Amino acid sequence: MSEQNKAPFGVMLVNLGTPENPDAASVRKYLAEFLSDPRVIRVPRLLWWLILHGIILRVRPAKVARLYQTIWTDEGSPLMHISRRQEAALQAKLREITGTDIPVELAMSYGEPSLATAGRKLANRGAQRIMVLPLYPQYSSSTTAAVFDGLARALKPCPDIPEILFIRDYWQRQDYLQALANSVQRFWDEHGKPDRLLMSFHGIPQRYEDTGDPYPGLCRQTAMGVARLLGLQDGEWSESFQSRFGREEWVKPYTDVLLEEWGKDDSINRVDVLCPAFAADCLETLEEIEEQNKVVFLEAGGKQYHYIPCLNDHPEHIQMFANLVLERAKAWP
Repeated sequence: MSEQNKAPFGVMLVNLGTPENPDAASVRKYLAEFLSDPRVIRVPRLLWWLILHGIILRVRPAKVARLYQTIWTDEGSPLMHISRRQEAALQAKLREITGTDIPVELAMSYGEPSLATAGRKLANRGAQRIMVLPLYPQYSSSTTAAVFDGLARALKPCPDIPEILFIRDYWQRQDYLQALANSVQRFWDEHGKPDRLLMSFHGIPQRYEDTGDPYPGLCRQTAMGVARLLGLQDGEWSESFQSRFGREEWVKPYTDVLLEEWGKDDSINRVDVLCPAFAADCLETLEEIEEQNKVVFLEAGGKQYHYIPCLNDHPEHIQMFANLVLERAKAWP
């Protein structure tokens, strides 16, 4: 490839992944890869292999497949088609700003398109430098570090690896926090203001935080930043953690437990929920938060419950990604 056709760098957007189809076989394949990652499940490998293959992958896929069926669209998995829109929008925005074609490729930590697949596509498009942008605003060893591990595995067979710039997180960016606050304000301008705003983040086991994972603290700082921009006072908002799995203690407060408590409180009639740890709507937001937790709150006595969608491919979100990419690219001559 000639020097004239080489891209200045390429961008790899990385999200978690999704089953290819909402059926038990596809979910089993996805869960087997996801739950085999030692970054995700920190249990002695032999013991976990027996639990995973002897119990979980026999029982859980059919249940999870039914949940996926409730959110599946004509375009397929919401996470996948939203991520594809983000990929296209970011590439277009970078071209608009720079006048240069900067290739953007989507990758998933688990499933397809894999990190290796996205890396090959970027190389074929002329990128000799790759900026890796995990779509996790707050760093966690169970998500962001898993991308780093997967990238190293993907590059292991390569005799000539590209120059890599890895973005650890972006929760502290003012344009990210402002985009979140603006999304809430737009919702309130249309639907009015609730009694409480709950910012629900994906949880991790408490022992992960106890052994050094900074993620819960970053989530709390994110929530405080959004509340400050919205001008909320103590008692008008809270943060919580969702999606716990297994029997051990996870980071608290738990989203479902807190919503049940609020539902029993006569002074709290309406709750709005935002999920700032997710760059794109997915099973955990569309089914768990929008559906399951709505039932928890209303059955406990609450009157109104609203889920405020993720930033997805909203122009402010894409502009923030473009700003981030171009700022970090200044590190390259």
